[in-house]
Amino acid sequence: MADVMPGAWLGGSAAAVYLEAIPAPTGPQHADGRVEGLDEMKKLPVAPSSAPVLIGARLRAVRQRQRLTIEEVAAATGLTKGFLSRVERDLTSPSVSSLVTVCQVLSIPVGDLFTTPRTHHVRLADAPRISLGGEGIAEVLLTDRAERRVQILHATIVGHGRGEAELYAVDCDLDVIHVIRGRLVLVLTDRQVELAEGDTYSFPGREPHSWYNPDEAEAVVTFTLVPAAT
Repeated sequence: MADVMPGAWLGGSAAAVYLEAIPAPTGPQHADGRVEGLDEMKKLPVAPSSAPVLIGARLRAVRQRQRLTIEEVAAATGLTKGFLSRVERDLTSPSVSSLVTVCQVLSIPVGDLFTTPRTHHVRLADAPRISLGGEGIAEVLLTDRAERRVQILHATIVGHGRGEAELYAVDCDLDVIHVIRGRLVLVLTDRQVELAEGDTYSFPGREPHSWYNPDEAEAVVTFTLVPAAT
């Protein structure tokens, strides 16, 4: 492609672009052609954080999950029970070698203690709307769209609102219905279950079912699906 001089027009159509002349950078040049003052990036010093890293609660949770006592961990690591107790309460910081030893006994990578857990905050007013069928129901998703372990739906059902006319199944292992306000009747293949305010009912999501609001007043319920329905 031919060189284009600054200040020249490109193209002959209405989409032609005018290249404005840009003055060449001036100033002392280094041997490699860099212009002093233009190619050197300003360094932004960042002060290290002085906030303590609290890992005690996570160590204690791992130990308890494995049903190990502090005495057993102390015997396996050669550390004292009192020291381990202070570490779990974040009253003292272990040395690197001590921490590695404890993590080896607990069979966890050291890095797991410093990993920030993924969290997701949803305000009800901002929750995304979804529609799973039925009549007279407004549903929103309370969990992250990418969350596959669990899915929580918040539903406001008008008086005599109902789910699908025919029984349907949801592709999840467990469906948990909790009534926040009002009443809901869950329809199963062999029976109907009336749920009052505050009631919770769990059943396999793949079990054919539907539901309806038997009252004039609206009902507010949550549907929790484990894992998230696909």
